Amino acid sequence: MKEIRLILASQSPRRLEILRQIGFQPEVIVSGIEEHTEETIPERVVMDLSRQKAENVAARLAASLVPVNDLAGRKSRTKAASGRETSGLEAADSRQEPAVVVLGADTVVCTDGRILGKPYSHEEAEEMIRLLQGRTHQVCSGVTLIGLRSGRSLTFAEKTEVEVAPMTNEEIHDYAYSAEPMDKAGGYGIQGFFGRYIAGIRGDYTNVVGLPAGAVYQSLKQLFREGQR
Repeated sequence: MKEIRLILASQSPRRLEILRQIGFQPEVIVSGIEEHTEETIPERVVMDLSRQKAENVAARLAASLVPVNDLAGRKSRTKAASGRETSGLEAADSRQEPAVVVLGADTVVCTDGRILGKPYSHEEAEEMIRLLQGRTHQVCSGVTLIGLRSGRSLTFAEKTEVEVAPMTNEEIHDYAYSAEPMDKAGGYGIQGFFGRYIAGIRGDYTNVVGLPAGAVYQSLKQLFREGQR
């Protein structure tokens, strides 16, 4: 893949670490949006929010790369054969190097049709863990990639099933009132102390951490292949 300047539109240290593990050295520019979506299906929720974050950062960067009017408000989305959503943004000057790509991401946990984001309190974290213990739930991550110079973008969602072992009341309470749950969707971190309660997963482990590494890399390759057509 050609050299890229990757911009992570997220303050998540876990997403930053995942990108570094697969060979990138991203810059971090946190989006300034207030997260809100009218979508209710988990995959669509995370795709929409990831798109909002990426577009917010892309718009802030656009003035230094291409005229703002070339980038703003002119989209034409189509469904790719893979089922992933792509769009053509009216940007120009793809001849400049390196390519600049903004990556926005969002992750939620869902069970019984209920979407669980980050808990606002230890009490809410405890409620979430009680919902998840002793059963299987889904983790959905949405990712949007926007190539500022190429004018291309791609949005997709990845889902992983996670099985949590039965937990005692004491285990639930002690974990919920630790520091670990407070900045994580569903109120737990699979890569931390909560790993002792994981009975199994079906799908991408890094997706549960916060960013599906393999799907991100393959999607970046797809984005550049499309740009060469």
